[in-house]
Amino acid sequence: MIHIVAESHIPYLHGVLEPWARVTYSPVIDAKTAHDADVLLVRTRTRCDAALLNGSHVRFIGTATIGTDHIDMDYCRQHGITVANAPGCNAPAVAQWVLTAIGRWMHLRNEQDASHLTLGVVGVGHVGSIVARWARQLGFNVLLNDPPRAMRSPDEAELFTPLAQLAARCHIITFHTPLTSSGPHATRHLCDTQLLSAANKCRLIVNAARGGIADDQALAQWHGDVAIDCWENEPQLNPALLHKAMVATPHIAGYSAQGKARATAMLLQALNAHFGWQVPVPVIDAPTAGAEHVTLDGIMATYDIMADTAALQAQPASFEILRNTYHLRSEVCDLFQPTDSK
Repeated sequence: MIHIVAESHIPYLHGVLEPWARVTYSPVIDAKTAHDADVLLVRTRTRCDAALLNGSHVRFIGTATIGTDHIDMDYCRQHGITVANAPGCNAPAVAQWVLTAIGRWMHLRNEQDASHLTLGVVGVGHVGSIVARWARQLGFNVLLNDPPRAMRSPDEAELFTPLAQLAARCHIITFHTPLTSSGPHATRHLCDTQLLSAANKCRLIVNAARGGIADDQALAQWHGDVAIDCWENEPQLNPALLHKAMVATPHIAGYSAQGKARATAMLLQALNAHFGWQVPVPVIDAPTAGAEHVTLDGIMATYDIMADTAALQAQPASFEILRNTYHLRSEVCDLFQPTDSK
């Protein structure tokens, strides 16, 4: 029988796969735990590379996350390991976090009219596109930056603004790119001292994408406000940035009940396709594209972001505990009410 080793903190998974496989749940997956596994089901905390996988039986890795930067994709291709992720699963939740953070900033800084503010969205994928759509509904002027997308769609190139120009024109900049370290559009430290120096009008930087997209040391020394959910060197946080940040949360921007349910459903679909199983896949009655129409008050009413900020700033050493025991919130589109968040 196929042996699955799954991170025990993946919600809505317990008891689902047992009729088709032997399942071991583990809070931490290391080389010893992975050695006899055929399948790994992970989150971002498990680094899937040679150190974990050498000598193992693993032939399939499913990650209940949008990104795959914690997985050595070259190693997996070379060793015949199939990788499946969950693109877009938590996009509405991250957009909820971003607009709630911006709304809280507006309230604290007495900014009452979104039409007087220009928002720059860097990375216009699943999350960035929702953020941009909602922000326009709320009255913000919105500029977009996404060089790979602009190259793929030459007819839409005029919709995008070069990063240097965006930085110079925006009052708020929010990042929604994958984390990459090489290539013509590498994103590691995309938000660095140079960009921050060019952002003369910018008053708020938001990072709810990946730790490392922003240089946390540079952000800590920057003159403006910061809203941050993804940190370099998690769970070891830059104390100066933690103290400075107006909004600071333990990498839970995407932690909605609907987002977690979508991620698990996508993993089940991938396993069914790979192994020919017929594991029942739940239908999540909430749109992956997020709510069709929103108001800023409506978004902010769904989530107390400052409670999460207070918890982290009071107990930064509890980053992992706060993350792993997080009470999954509902998205702005509140159509789905799960009964079990194991």
